[in-house]
Amino acid sequence: MRVLVTGAAGFIGSNVVKYLESKSIDTVSFDNFSHSNYYNILNTKGEVVCGDVTDKNFYKNIPEVDAVIHQAAITDTTLADDAKMVEVNYNGFLNVFNFCVKKNIPLVYASSAGVYGKTDKKMSEEEKVIPHNTYAYSKYLCDCWSKKYVKANKTPPIIGLRYFNVYGPQESHKKKASSMIYQLYNQMVQGQRPRIFKFGEQKRDFIYVKDIARVTAEAVNLEKSVISNVGTGQPRSFNDIIAILNKLLGKKLEPDYIDNPYQKVYQDYTEADITTLTQVLGAKTEYSLEEGIRDYLKNYLFCNQQ
Repeated sequence: MRVLVTGAAGFIGSNVVKYLESKSIDTVSFDNFSHSNYYNILNTKGEVVCGDVTDKNFYKNIPEVDAVIHQAAITDTTLADDAKMVEVNYNGFLNVFNFCVKKNIPLVYASSAGVYGKTDKKMSEEEKVIPHNTYAYSKYLCDCWSKKYVKANKTPPIIGLRYFNVYGPQESHKKKASSMIYQLYNQMVQGQRPRIFKFGEQKRDFIYVKDIARVTAEAVNLEKSVISNVGTGQPRSFNDIIAILNKLLGKKLEPDYIDNPYQKVYQDYTEADITTLTQVLGAKTEYSLEEGIRDYLKNYLFCNQQ
C-alpha cells in the first residue's frame, strides 16, 4: 500500500508519516511548507512532493496511491484572514475529496472538536454543532459536505476524524498555536510561573499525538464512511497539567492566573464521546495525560534542551 499524506511536514501529518513507515507502508509526503517544518520529515523514506491543495491540479505531480490522509490546513484559530482560512481548509479539502472519489480510494481527513463550540457536556457526533471561530467553521463545512455527498452518492470510504486537544513531538513550529502543554513546559523549564486563564479549572480532552497518528493511519483500513471523535474521553484541567509538569521537572511553580480575552469564543470544556471511536473504528487511546507528558518530556523535549 502507498498512502498520500497532505500537510505531511506539519505537526500531526509528520507523526502520521512516521507511524505509517514504522509499519512498512510506503508514503508520499505532500506539503507547501508554508505552515510546517521540513525538519519534521527530514528522515522520511518516501517521496516528497511540494504543492498546494488549493490548486485543483495538485494531483498532477503525485504518483499512484492507494489512500489519502488529509492533514493540510491552517490551524491557528486566531488568524484574522477568514477568506484564507476557508480557502485552505475547505476548498483545499474539496480538491482532495474530489481526487479520492475520482480515483475511488479511501480518504481520512482531519476534522476538529472545535465544531462543537461551547458546551459543558460530553460531545457526541450526533449532536448539533455550533462552531465559534472561522477555523472550526471551516472544519464544520468539511463534515457537512462529506455527510451530504456520502449520503447521496456511492463513494469510497470517507472518514472524518474530529481531533480533540492534541499535543506532542514535532509541534514547535506552530509557536503560539502549539499545545498548552508545550507552551507551559517552555515557561516552567526556564523557571517562570506558568500563565493560564483564571483559574485553571477549564477542562480539555488532551490526547497524545502518538495515539492520534496510530488511529488516523489505521483508519485507512475502514470499509465504511464515518465521522468520529478522537479523544480519550477523560477531560483534565490546566491545573492538572501544571501539577504534572512540576513533578516531572522537579519544580514547585505556582500558576500565574490571567484574564481570558477570548471568553466569548473560548472552549472551557471538551470531552469526547468515544463510542464511535471504540465501536466503529475499533480503536482506543493508549496514553493517559501523565503518560503522554512523561513520554513527551523524556524522549523529545529534554533531548532538545541538551
